[in-house]
Amino acid sequence: MRPDALRLTLLAAAAMLGVHEPQILEDIPMFTAATIITGIIIFAARVIDVSLGTLRTISTVQGRTRAAFILGFIEISMWLAVITTIVSDVAERPVLGLFYALGFSTGNVVGILLERRLAFGHVLLRIFTVKGELVARVLRKRRYGVTTFEGAGKEGPVTEVLVIMKRRDLPSVISLIGHVAPRAFYVTHAAGEVSRAPTGAMRYPTGWRAVLKRK
Repeated sequence: MRPDALRLTLLAAAAMLGVHEPQILEDIPMFTAATIITGIIIFAARVIDVSLGTLRTISTVQGRTRAAFILGFIEISMWLAVITTIVSDVAERPVLGLFYALGFSTGNVVGILLERRLAFGHVLLRIFTVKGELVARVLRKRRYGVTTFEGAGKEGPVTEVLVIMKRRDLPSVISLIGHVAPRAFYVTHAAGEVSRAPTGAMRYPTGWRAVLKRK
């Protein structure tokens, strides 16, 4: 990045934080060891608190009140610690504003990836296939609750297979359907509230649980 462009970027970041008339950047040591360490700490803390904010928002939408409360408390505590540090120092070290902005942007991405990994909640899977009975039998064998509907498609009769499952189980179920009915068409919908959580795939005890079960 050219020096003029970097200077404008840092000035813009400082202005967004409410700092007026920041000191001319050429007159201050921006890249001292202390500044870099402080910037890295601000970046890491901002990534964490924005990631928690993303998870809190999703938890709020899904009605997970306890998780939303805990995540919100941690998020705002970290945000206050970061903003207190940067507001007092950004006038003298505007480069901290750049670390702050980068941490915010990175935190959004990390929060989304983390939420996908955790896969909170349930999902409604609708499968349209001519092999409806076979798909339903395979899913029921794995202890999923399945409902089927008969219908007609462009090429003739089809069966709609309706199943609700935990989001974390969706990739494995889709992979299974791909083997059972390669030409099946499916659609997923986010499920708000579920009256009874689906059992899901059968899991056999391992390790010390298996020993206790044999006893």
